[in-house]
Amino acid sequence: MLWILFAFGSAFFAGITAVLAKIGIEHINSTLATAVRTVVVLAFSWLMVFVVGSQNTIGQITGKTLLFLILSGLSTGASWLCYFKALQLGDVNKVAPIDKSSTVLTILLAFLFLGEPISLPQILGVLGIGIGTLLMISKKEVDQEKPQSKSWLLFALLSAVFASLTSIFGKMGVENVESNLGTAIRTIVVLAMAWAMVFVTGEQKDLGKIDRKSAFFLLLSGITTGLSWLCYYRALQDGLASVVVPIDKLSILVTIVFSGLVLKEKLSRKAGMGLVLILAGTGAMLL
Repeated sequence: MLWILFAFGSAFFAGITAVLAKIGIEHINSTLATAVRTVVVLAFSWLMVFVVGSQNTIGQITGKTLLFLILSGLSTGASWLCYFKALQLGDVNKVAPIDKSSTVLTILLAFLFLGEPISLPQILGVLGIGIGTLLMISKKEVDQEKPQSKSWLLFALLSAVFASLTSIFGKMGVENVESNLGTAIRTIVVLAMAWAMVFVTGEQKDLGKIDRKSAFFLLLSGITTGLSWLCYYRALQDGLASVVVPIDKLSILVTIVFSGLVLKEKLSRKAGMGLVLILAGTGAMLL
């Protein structure tokens, strides 16, 4: 049952990542920020490959496994680009719940493509997460002189969809490969995709404009992302995707706590009720 500990480790580091990334992308384009931090994740993941010595098994990777690792990487890249754009436009304590609601879609996809059963507690959990998410993203009382754009909502929803696909493709991709190596390979795909988007949008010209504070927090968010990934795919390798994913989504609690302490974002009473429902729903899925 060691994979459960790795799943909780993934949740903790993922929760910290959202807040660190929010600070890091405050003054720079989110696409460029995603590309820069992915460099850190790539270096970290390949370091782990050589630490555990799994580089010697590269030649054993089958075409099918490589295909799903590439698909997982593409889904991750798309999810990241959408997620950090949403973070740049909206509050962390609103974006995070939507991203974590990808659990609902992951449960369904795991049933359809992986043959993992759906139990009554999981159905109740899905309802709790769905209702809780709606409560957390309900309209917030804001200064009428400062209208907020809703475009963050679309990016957050797209992030959740691609995150679900990432979990399914990732599960298929790490079944027959050492998890650290699988993570490192898919990170190459994410890096290529992120930098392709940077050059397509012409954001590479702003590299020199990244200040020390942004660079520092992007570095930290890259490291915590790497740690989260390594724990997550180690858990997926040995555990059920329908159990690992809900545990990983508990990172929302870490995110909310840190966003309150660091970013001074406050939850309304309704959002607090939503958070309780999401946590209860996530707990039900583990029964």
